[in-house]
Amino acid sequence: MCNDMTRAILVSTPRDGADSVSDRFSRTWYRSVMLPHALFGRTGHHSTRIIFGAAALGGMSQERADSTLDLIDRAGINHIDTAASYGASEDRLQPFLSEHRQRYFLATKTGERSGTAARAELERSLERMGVEHVDLIQLHNLVEPSEWQAAFADDGVVAAMVQARDEGLTKHIGVTGHGMRIAEMHLRSLEAFDFDSVLFPYNRSLMRSDAYRADVDRLRQVCSERSVALQTIKAVARGRWADQSMPRFSWYEPITEPAAIDRAVRYVLGQDDLFLNTTSDVRLLPTILEAANGSLELPSDEEMDGDIDRLGITPLFDGESLERI
Repeated sequence: MCNDMTRAILVSTPRDGADSVSDRFSRTWYRSVMLPHALFGRTGHHSTRIIFGAAALGGMSQERADSTLDLIDRAGINHIDTAASYGASEDRLQPFLSEHRQRYFLATKTGERSGTAARAELERSLERMGVEHVDLIQLHNLVEPSEWQAAFADDGVVAAMVQARDEGLTKHIGVTGHGMRIAEMHLRSLEAFDFDSVLFPYNRSLMRSDAYRADVDRLRQVCSERSVALQTIKAVARGRWADQSMPRFSWYEPITEPAAIDRAVRYVLGQDDLFLNTTSDVRLLPTILEAANGSLELPSDEEMDGDIDRLGITPLFDGESLERI
């Protein structure tokens, strides 16, 4: 039997050339699992620490999206993260949310910096998903200083999202970003506004940078003191694509070896304050869920460095030529 914390999860072996999540696996069986949960900052939501990254739905047919969402529902994930800019993701969520909205913490993002444009984008997102409100609206990839100034202007996105929150269109407001500068920029954003969540890249290849680690450590300390939720992305990133002929389901090349994915997931979830947003390569979702259901013992830096050397893992960002997507 499954309860609120335990679900029957699909555990599968991938088969090449399939068109849907269910078709993509040649052998399936079910196992009772318990995904880790934690309070999502001060929102009051007891979230699965695995958050479904709905960028995965952006280029899918509705049938494939429905199959993917059925998997996350059976696995017990209760938190979905999307964005207005993720292709058709918000549209693909609409049929699922029409039946399951009350069970999910729903987050989206706006990349607009002016208040008028951001409000219009949020309203379009609500319409696309067929919902009256979201639980979290996030300022998408707020890292460039000029965009930061525009966002915090009197007529900027921050003021507009506060008004949207007051009107009941969102319950909470967060901020996200990529690159080696983002932890420092999040600290600047938290000085200017009381955000409910932050999102940033976190994996061993990035954390080997002393400067980035120091910024992340400071960010984690501030968020702990203020009960701000800490979301991480790029846990299973191997690096930027070198072979452009390979089939791609995310903008970066992911790790595909199950044992290395297990360690990469534990590198995040082995630390109680962090949430993990899943990769847009949905083929890896069952393996990530399996890792999250197992021991969350934090792997050693030596183990992680062994994977980096053996698999040729490289940082997605370097603060210079590789700083932007």
